Formats: sequence, structure tokens, C-alpha cells
Amino acid sequence: MEINNSDYTILIVDDVDANVLLLNILLTKAGYKTLCAYNGKNALEIIEKQVPDLVLLDIMMPVMDGHEVAAKLREMPKTVELPIIFLSALNSPDDIVKGFKFGAADYVSKPFNKDELLIRVRHQLILISAKRTIETQKEELSKTIEARDKLYSVIAHDLRSPIGSIRMVMNALSLNVPKENLDEDMYELMMMGNRLAEESFVLLDNLLKWTKSQTGRLNTVFQDRVDVLSLIKGEVELSEVVAELKKISVKLEGHTNAKARIDQDMIKTVLRNLMSNAIKFSNPGCEVRVVVVENIDRIEVSVVDRGEGISEENQAKLFNSATHFTSFGTDNEEGSGLGLLLCKEFVSRNGGQIWFSSNEGEGSTFSFDIPIQK
Repeated sequence: MEINNSDYTILIVDDVDANVLLLNILLTKAGYKTLCAYNGKNALEIIEKQVPDLVLLDIMMPVMDGHEVAAKLREMPKTVELPIIFLSALNSPDDIVKGFKFGAADYVSKPFNKDELLIRVRHQLILISAKRTIETQKEELSKTIEARDKLYSVIAHDLRSPIGSIRMVMNALSLNVPKENLDEDMYELMMMGNRLAEESFVLLDNLLKWTKSQTGRLNTVFQDRVDVLSLIKGEVELSEVVAELKKISVKLEGHTNAKARIDQDMIKTVLRNLMSNAIKFSNPGCEVRVVVVENIDRIEVSVVDRGEGISEENQAKLFNSATHFTSFGTDNEEGSGLGLLLCKEFVSRNGGQIWFSSNEGEGSTFSFDIPIQK
């Protein structure tokens, strides 16, 4: 890695004038900028006004020795990571170890070899340059991610309401306009429009929640003693509208009077995504079952389909943000891959777990549980 020596300032600290002069000439000739101090106290005063990029520090000095200077530098926020190379005639193993304990980046024994010293100085400055490059790139990446997330959030938020209205209109048209009143092509266009409106709404809703979650702006708002069965029935009824368009029936099985302390919106999102997936990967004429089981201290909800199922290879990709797995439904419905990631996070936030079982060609069962509120 190449660096420009003139971009770096080195502070020389030594109580012997001749040593300071020699080091100053050597470093200046190599192209570095230099500052000079003749004792530890003087060095700290200089650093207070201008922080160098590197310190060449003698150990045995009057007023304040090198170890004391190093200790004080490590206590100051602006110099806690300032690299220090100790220059000293104290070169026993114990002295060297002591120097590193006080925060030395390197240690050069006196009398030093000028070529060795310059190489060690350059090595430390290369590390500094690399670190600064990484920090700069990290800041730029952080800004890019922040701008991206803000854009996603704005798009999702501003589009969610109109797309939601379009979704309701298309659902109403699809359910209430008799097929015989339209020619075949117009009917197919209407059904396609309804499907696209549904997919777009789910995508925007997931995108908005995912962005808020990743940026730390999504809070879990718990409500006490929520009637879990009523909440599930409401989501099942909503999913029936979409399922009917695909000639798929949705059946609710099981019963519970239990209450739960949950974030209702999050659990609704979980149910909506699991049922949407079950419908998406089921063929016309199939049935999707939502099974509710009350255990001793938990309520377990399972969404069961007899659709295409998931291959073993793809099963490992689910609930994993790194793989971001998604596929097309039986009617070429598209997905974003965010739904199951949201389900995993939202169930976890509500004190539960989520799991699944699937056989390719036979269907899938996605289950989650939440604790009962006593």
C-alpha cells in the first residue's frame, strides 16, 4: 500500500537534543512533517494543540518518563489509539513487555538502525492509512444504507394507502362482477389486476415494516389480554377473499379462550404472511387449514397447505436474511422474500418461536407459538 509521507506528522519526544536533531533530519529527509518535544510534559502540551499521526517516544526522561506519557495518552479520548513507537536503550525482555503494556505499537532499541526505524515508522503509518480508509468507506456505506432505507420507507409509506385502496376496489370487482358479464380476455385482465394489487400491497406492507425494523424505528407495542382466537378469525376472513379468487378454501380448526399479551399488528402480519404463502403455493381446489392448539402455557398456531412443498435444498434458505430466498407461486405470484424474515422477527419479539416442516410435492406446515397471559 502506497502512502504520501508528506501527509503524516510525527512527534519526536527525547530529552537529548542530539537525538531529537538526528531523528528530525532523518524523518524530514524521508518527507514526513515533524514536531519536537524535549520531555514528557512538553509532549503532552504539543499534543493538546495538534495531534500527530505517530509518536516516537523515549522512555528515560526527566519530569515525566515515556511510560507516564503513554499512560496519559491512553486516557485521552482523542489519543487513545494514537500509535506510539518507544525508542529506548532499555531493551531487556521485561522492559519491552512493559512498553507494550503501556500501549506501544512498536519498540526500537537504541542505538537504532535508521533503515529499520524508517521501515517501522512506515509500517505504522500504512496501518493508519488503511484504518482511515476503512473508516471512510464505513461512513460512506452507512450513509448509503441510511439513504436506501429512507427511500424504501418513503416509497412504501406513500404508496401503501393508494395501493390499499386499489386492492379493495379490485377485490370488490373480482367478487361481485359476474364472469358471464365480461368477455374472457377482460375477465382474465380483471383477475390479473386483482392479483397484482394484492401482491403489491403485501410487498409494500412488508417492505415498510422491514425497513423500520432494520433501522430501529419499529417498536413492539404490547396489548394486554388480547383475544387470540378473534384475532386469528379476523385474518382468516380476510385471507378467504384472496383464496376464493384462486378457488382455494380456508378452514379454521381448533378453539381457545386464552388471552395473550402481544403486539396485535405484528401477529396479524405473521398470520397474513403465512396464509398468503400457503395460498400462493397451493393449486386451485386445494384447502388451507389454520389449526389452533392451546397447550399448558402457550398457544400454537399452524398454517397447513397441501401445495407444492419446499425442497430440502431450499428449506435451509428460509428464515435466513443472507440467502433471501423467494420463488413463484402456482399462479406465478411473485414474492419479496421478506415475509418469512418478518415472521421470524415478529414472533420472537412476542416471546414465541416459529418453525416449519415440508415435503416437496406434498405441502408445508408453518407453525408458531405465543405465551398465554394468565
